[in-house]
Amino acid sequence: MDTTVKNKSAENIPFLERPIVRTILPIAGFVIICILFAILTEGRLFRPQNLSLLLSQSYMLLISSIGVFMVMTMGGLDFSQGSMLGVSSIVVCYLSHYSIILAVIGGVVTGGLIGLMNGYFNVKRKITSFIVTICNMYLFRGVCAYATTSSPVYGVSDISKYNTLPFMLTFTIIIFAAAYLTFTFTGLGSRLKAIGAGETAARFAGIRVERTKMLVYMAAGCITGLAAFVNSVKVGSVTSTAGNQLETQIMIALVLGGMPVNGGAKVKFYNIILGVMTYKILSSGLVMLMIPTQLQQLILGIIFLAEVALFSDRKTGMIVK
Repeated sequence: MDTTVKNKSAENIPFLERPIVRTILPIAGFVIICILFAILTEGRLFRPQNLSLLLSQSYMLLISSIGVFMVMTMGGLDFSQGSMLGVSSIVVCYLSHYSIILAVIGGVVTGGLIGLMNGYFNVKRKITSFIVTICNMYLFRGVCAYATTSSPVYGVSDISKYNTLPFMLTFTIIIFAAAYLTFTFTGLGSRLKAIGAGETAARFAGIRVERTKMLVYMAAGCITGLAAFVNSVKVGSVTSTAGNQLETQIMIALVLGGMPVNGGAKVKFYNIILGVMTYKILSSGLVMLMIPTQLQQLILGIIFLAEVALFSDRKTGMIVK
């Protein structure tokens, strides 16, 4: 009897909504993209020097995606990441003349304060997350432009000495390991998924929803502050365009990795790495094929729209908070 009921339930689930399909599709997409561009570029994309360059371009996106991943898990969106990274990078470069450790702390605190502002207006003032973060995106983009009006803000002259494969890879792995352990083994992941699935039910389950959301927005900002340090080390200076379009890149990358836009129980931590690497290989492959920028944006837009259609959790009827 029970087996019959389970079989009927499984048959009623649409093919694209089945867990095994949702797990396999992003991985299959990554493999297909790798094979496709390996053929189209005649293997040039995957030569050691190109892979090293691709990896060096991925550190900032990998780190900053962690914070947005947590915000999206609880059903929110964050479009302020690019301008947040720009302002934090200015602080990092300025403080690097005094101390590198002070510069890192300054970047983290700056990002955390901006994240706290996002959380305050979303949680306390009940303004939808994407509206709050879009407003802050323009606000802090203006701050970044004003701070770099006269000239770019330069870091200390030897800041680029940290731009080495061992340092950057170790720095990124440590942040990822800490985020993974926290998300998986402290109960944070379960609370964020519960909030994403339904805030009312999460409250009845004993979760302090407002406090959790405030802390996550602040943590997302702090993580972006760490990404700002990576950006400053790599570039050595900050202009008004620092972090431009970063929020779009993060969104596309996470969705390519199979991340449901409205969060919830179907979120997986590996969505970050899988999505970022898929996005980087896709964008680098398009550049290597010398496809015009406008056509690249069109292709990425079509892929993003298709992925959103595939991985949005329409069954719950949830909207972005």
